[in-house]
Amino acid sequence: MSAEQIVERGKPASYGQEITKRRARIVEKFISLGGKTILDFGCGNGAQTVELANHASAVIACDIDPSDIEVLRTFARENGISNVVPVHYDGKSLPVEDESVDAAVSFAVLEHVSDEKNALRDILRVLKKGGDFVISVPNKWWIFETHGARLPLLPWNRVPFFSWLPSAIHRRYAMARIYTLAGIVNLLSSNGFEVRKTCYMTAPMDVVPWPAVQKLMRNLIFRGDTTPLPNLSTEIFVHCRKPSA
Repeated sequence: MSAEQIVERGKPASYGQEITKRRARIVEKFISLGGKTILDFGCGNGAQTVELANHASAVIACDIDPSDIEVLRTFARENGISNVVPVHYDGKSLPVEDESVDAAVSFAVLEHVSDEKNALRDILRVLKKGGDFVISVPNKWWIFETHGARLPLLPWNRVPFFSWLPSAIHRRYAMARIYTLAGIVNLLSSNGFEVRKTCYMTAPMDVVPWPAVQKLMRNLIFRGDTTPLPNLSTEIFVHCRKPSA
């Protein structure tokens, strides 16, 4: 993956979307959040954060967009959520002390950061020894390019199978990076994490605008939170840990 690829900001999930619930359930299968302080790296508007806050002792929610942080702060205040701490992040160094959080999560964020290695090493820095990290990244083998691409003469940028093209072509036109399972595992391992488990998250179908069609597709094709079939998955999940020693 080229560090020179130009990547754009992602669009946060909406509050209550199925994707936020699926991600939260997958995290709970990997690690226990009870009584822990969690870092949500790249929290966006906090739609995912509040799902985690239902289980964790505290969630430090970091994002580079001040307006998204304010949306989360307002939502938490209006809904009586007292265990979320929204924090603005400059995109270079997390405003969190070394080895101060029990676990960290990051959902569909790494593909947008300017420097993947720096981001991962900063997350490693703030984790306590033996602390868990659960990350999701877009799956190369999903049918559609999840973040779109700058393709000439094509106003609709979610072209089927575009992400399956060779990496050099994808880097040239895509709006964000994309990953294979082997690629993200290698990236995490080479930056100090011990990889524990992986899975493919089933496509949540939130983008389908018709509730009846959503329900039908979730019941017939995209059932459950995970799938062994990469072509039915929008995101790859990896559970890893900071070494204890």
